[in-house]
Amino acid sequence: MDNKFTSISLSSRLAERARPIRRAVMYQRWEELLFIHWPVELGELAHYLPPGLNVDTYNGKAWIGIVPFTMRGVRPRFLPSVPGLSSFPELNVRTYVIDDRGRPGVWFFSLDTPKRIPNWIARTFFHLNYRLARMCVKEEGSWRTYHSELCSQSGMVKTQEYIWKRKEKQFLAEPSTLEFFLVERYRLFAYSKTTSRLLTGKVHHEPYPLQSAELLRYTKGLFTSNGLMQPKGDPASVLASSGVKVRIFPMEIVT
Repeated sequence: MDNKFTSISLSSRLAERARPIRRAVMYQRWEELLFIHWPVELGELAHYLPPGLNVDTYNGKAWIGIVPFTMRGVRPRFLPSVPGLSSFPELNVRTYVIDDRGRPGVWFFSLDTPKRIPNWIARTFFHLNYRLARMCVKEEGSWRTYHSELCSQSGMVKTQEYIWKRKEKQFLAEPSTLEFFLVERYRLFAYSKTTSRLLTGKVHHEPYPLQSAELLRYTKGLFTSNGLMQPKGDPASVLASSGVKVRIFPMEIVT
């Protein structure tokens, strides 16, 4: 696969949902997730990917998304969760990829949290682009407000804000739908600059209980902070989930 654009069969996507035989290295719960996505041209993303990854597509389009949510009960397999350290908000920018073995997953451009120790662990052992940010999450009735200011050498970057609420009945994404393509992902990829290695790791959870979401406010500054072009217009897909329990498995070398 040398064209950086590809797609795979539905059976290959469904196979990723199987729980790995190996033991998990971390446990956590992801709560109150918002998934907002835009379709973009393939060429806008391909050159950002490391060797060994190709753009995953749905109906001939690449997709890029912003996902704010809250992590709870984050802990290694052999330790209990720690109050004040194991629960915190996260905000990530992501797209969807397939490796040269035909395995679909997520490529994160950035992952922002306010906790230094979890950031260091994720950068060191998972080789993910975690960044330090000042964050605040508020709830007013059914509305959830999420503020984030990225910490940089020049000070705090302009606030990113997302205000939404879940609405209507819960549902599970049906295979072959756009919703399934965007949220039912069970593998992540990362790139180690020190070893020039492509890495992958599995996550396992039950399928997301999804709901449509009413999005009152959103910002696009995260694309700029990652050197990406801002997608045009409003998001084409807006989904929310109350959350899932997650098992994190060890990273492995791909190439």
